[in-house]
Amino acid sequence: MANRPLSPHLQIWKWGPHMLVSILHRVTGDGLAIVGLAVLLWWLGAMAGGAESYATFADVMGSPVGMVVLVGLSWAFFTHMMSGLRHFVLDIGAGYELDTNKTWSVLSPIIAILLTAAFWAVILLR
Repeated sequence: MANRPLSPHLQIWKWGPHMLVSILHRVTGDGLAIVGLAVLLWWLGAMAGGAESYATFADVMGSPVGMVVLVGLSWAFFTHMMSGLRHFVLDIGAGYELDTNKTWSVLSPIIAILLTAAFWAVILLR
């Protein structure tokens, strides 16, 4: 086996909030695509299946496990959205200053949590 060095990123890069936001963006996108699509298809199938089928869907989604799934999907949506907005600003050439990039990297998940809480507060306190 050749005596080759390890990939340079293992020695050079330090963990930072921008890396967390990037990883969260990918994970939440995958989660929305897989879990969100499954819930959407089940919901559409339940509506097409009639009242009994929809009642089963509503019971499962109204259970504690279903609520965890729905809150998780909404958190994933808002996290992905905030990260996407951050990347949009970066794509137009702004926000590359280290302090600005770090600030928005920290604020993106915090704002997403606040938006998720506000979203569910509106739904549950209605």
